[in-house]
Amino acid sequence: MVSLFKKDKHLWTWLHQWISPRSLRSQLLARSLFILAALLLLIGILQFWIMESFLYRNQAKTMEEQLMSMPPVWLGSPSRSGGATNNPFGGQSGSDSRGSGNRFLYIPDRSLALFDNKRGYEDIFGEDGLTAPRLTSAEYQNITDQINDKQHVPYRIETDSKGNEQLIVFSSPGPRNRGLPMVQMGTATKPLKDVIVKQLLIFLMLSLLAMVAGLILYTKALRRTLIPLSSMVDRVQRIDAGSLAERLPAGQEQQEVDQLALSFNGMLERLEDSFEAERESKEQMQRFLSDASHELRTPLTSIHGFIEVLKRGAATNSEQLYSALNSMYGESVRINKLVEDLLMLTKLDQAPQQEQEVIQLDSLLLEMQPQLVMMAQERQVHLDLTAEVYVMADAHKLKQVVLNLFHNAVQHTDSDRGTISITLYAVQHQAELTVKDNGSGIEPEHLPHIFERFYRTSSSRSRKQGGAGLGLAITRSIVESYGGKITVRSQPGAGTEFTIVLPLIKSEV
Repeated sequence: MVSLFKKDKHLWTWLHQWISPRSLRSQLLARSLFILAALLLLIGILQFWIMESFLYRNQAKTMEEQLMSMPPVWLGSPSRSGGATNNPFGGQSGSDSRGSGNRFLYIPDRSLALFDNKRGYEDIFGEDGLTAPRLTSAEYQNITDQINDKQHVPYRIETDSKGNEQLIVFSSPGPRNRGLPMVQMGTATKPLKDVIVKQLLIFLMLSLLAMVAGLILYTKALRRTLIPLSSMVDRVQRIDAGSLAERLPAGQEQQEVDQLALSFNGMLERLEDSFEAERESKEQMQRFLSDASHELRTPLTSIHGFIEVLKRGAATNSEQLYSALNSMYGESVRINKLVEDLLMLTKLDQAPQQEQEVIQLDSLLLEMQPQLVMMAQERQVHLDLTAEVYVMADAHKLKQVVLNLFHNAVQHTDSDRGTISITLYAVQHQAELTVKDNGSGIEPEHLPHIFERFYRTSSSRSRKQGGAGLGLAITRSIVESYGGKITVRSQPGAGTEFTIVLPLIKSEV
């Protein structure tokens, strides 16, 4: 029982796959053959309709020519010499008698009847040939009027009393015999339909042969056409995190496959960039943790050393005690400053959108001028400010940015000959704030890393002078949180220039 169930399950699975194939090649083949079959069916229907119409019209024209060329005397009409006249209907006008009068005509596979506009009707061949279909008096009246008005009467498909379908046409015995009855000739449609059916059978056989040939040829053509796609699938399956630099060929001369290859290449490039960014982020995080630990360990080690000195008896010496406490205080200040900077960077990373208000940047810089002059000591300070420059920012954060840049300029310029200039311009809907000095400058290899956290241009600089290397990182984070950008240009021995670009706003805001 279980074996039978498994066989039925396999059979059902095979039928389902055959009816709705999942392979692209099978789907294309099935849909193409379906479209081909539908087109052949449509062609067959059109062929049947066209052939039927053509054969019927051709047969009707032949019978009309036969009627037009038929002498009236064959129908029992008066002779042209004026001889005796036979009753066209074998009796009184309007009677329906068969086989009366002298008839000299018999056409195999034809029906022949006479009719007039006075309800007269006679089936000429009667039982000797095909039985002529009889129409209603009103229809014969209408046909007679059309013939008398020299209008063409189209053929008709009617059924006789024996149930045989016939094609019938109508005509007069001739242009000089207008007083005579009209003539109706018919022929069975079955031979015509047999010809049509035979032609359709031939077309059907040829269509089946075309389907089989199309199946064979199209399968081979599809296999060759889908080779680039199969190769692409194989190559994609081999790509992993360690081979993201591999790219798919995009010159297969197949537009869709090339577009797919380009899309895959773009995806691989984005994945490679993401993995590279993640790797760099991990490296930066490790470096950050290492530097932060080192920066914290140094003052903590100093504090620990001073505590040990005090425990050994230095606390009884007021001079040593004061020196130790003063050094410990300085180290604690450094720790506190480092922790504050780290907390600020964390806050900026977690919430890049800071509180903003309309700030008149030139007034803010003029307000800071006394503090900047005091920080510069003997150095010269120049301010070149454009009036009424408004930006959206936080005043305290902008002050911190200016102070960080100005403090760096003070540290790297000569105390006597140093010059620091601050300029503010409004250029193309942007505010450009520049802090420039004539100090020692920065080496070119350091410029790409100048805004990284804990990065120092010189490892030999004392930490007391150079800080922890977080000031420029904080500056960049603040500027970018307001939709701005900061850049640096420097030349060793010629000074450094930091430029901040912020979006301008109108003073009415």
